[in-house]
Amino acid sequence: MKEKKVRLTTKIFIGLIAGVVFGLFANSFLPTDFYNVIEKWILSPVGTIFIRAIRMLVVPLVLISLTCGSAGIGDPKKLGRVGGKTIAFYLTTTAIAITIGLLLAFIISPGSSISIPTDVEYQAAEAPFIMDIFVNMVPTNPINSMAVGEMLQIIVFSILFGISLAAVGKKAQPLLDFLHTANDVLMKMISLIMTIAPFGVFALIAKVIATQGADVLLPLIKYMLTVLFALFLHTILTYTGALSVITKANPITFFKKFAPTMVVAFSTSSSSATLPVTMETAEEELGVSNEISSFTLPLGATINMDGTAIMQGVATVFIAQVFGVDLSFSQLLMVILTATLASVGTAGVPGVGLITLSMVLQSVGLPVEGIALIIGVDRILDMTRTAVNITGDAICSIVVANSEGEFDRQRFNNISEG
Repeated sequence: MKEKKVRLTTKIFIGLIAGVVFGLFANSFLPTDFYNVIEKWILSPVGTIFIRAIRMLVVPLVLISLTCGSAGIGDPKKLGRVGGKTIAFYLTTTAIAITIGLLLAFIISPGSSISIPTDVEYQAAEAPFIMDIFVNMVPTNPINSMAVGEMLQIIVFSILFGISLAAVGKKAQPLLDFLHTANDVLMKMISLIMTIAPFGVFALIAKVIATQGADVLLPLIKYMLTVLFALFLHTILTYTGALSVITKANPITFFKKFAPTMVVAFSTSSSSATLPVTMETAEEELGVSNEISSFTLPLGATINMDGTAIMQGVATVFIAQVFGVDLSFSQLLMVILTATLASVGTAGVPGVGLITLSMVLQSVGLPVEGIALIIGVDRILDMTRTAVNITGDAICSIVVANSEGEFDRQRFNNISEG
């Protein structure tokens, strides 16, 4: 078992590096027509198959695992306690994340004395009324919610279903046993799908690098570096700080075990798509109990968007500087509040940060057209911030599990398992 997992981890990293190298080579040396053939017949199909394979499991996994987790917790008081800790952790770290982004943006000033063509248009989605987010969390038809992938509605239904199973008691045990078995089967499917992960990662990364190239990155390098530095600081200071101070766990051990999952998140740019892999790693490698991970991780994939919040903070200041707008202190507080609340209602899918950014810009009166300035590089930054988002999900699970006495420290420290 050890050799298999080490080999898979190595292959995933090889796929990542090979994808970057091939993408740069294709962008610089391959004729466009020849590259288009490779993309059409190899890169796009392989990458799409990998994403579809893992996203195929997201809805059934959230439904079944969250139902089992809620039923397993059983005691409504404990469920409320776990839920309160989870949401408090996610909202607090999101507020910290956007604050870090704003501070660094003001210190580095990525938008000062910059001239970028603004002839690209961005059609902003209409910002939803904030209370509609909470109203829409309650499904009118849970089957339809599953069909269209409305994650917040699925989460609410699953929690209520799990609580009700626990309340029914012994009569519901056969159904609960079936759900536990189904959950085990889904975890086995994840392991099977992960065998093609190296090829999927290669195809996805190669396509992004070959398409974007270096030319689109150079004019915005200061903005990109500011976002990346803020993501790094948040990961090191906030996440590893919480891990080491609250749980006394070793951050180095965490990253050794969690790095392959971060690579999957980086390549897919989707917290939701990475959820099956995140759950498997949290339970088998990080020592988080199934009850806790089944509750905290699906919730985190939906409402925890720290990386996106950082991008929104930096992008807001960047756009304000480019357009010569001075943001007041009250406007900055509005940015923090809007971005934090917006993270609750956004899906963990690629590119959603640009939609919520339009919401943030409108809240402080900045031109939404400024989003056109960063569209060219957002795909690469989206990949990085998704890796940060799912890292926060995993660390939250460890923190909550530790507080509930359901953190297997021996399993966490056992490097031979990762």
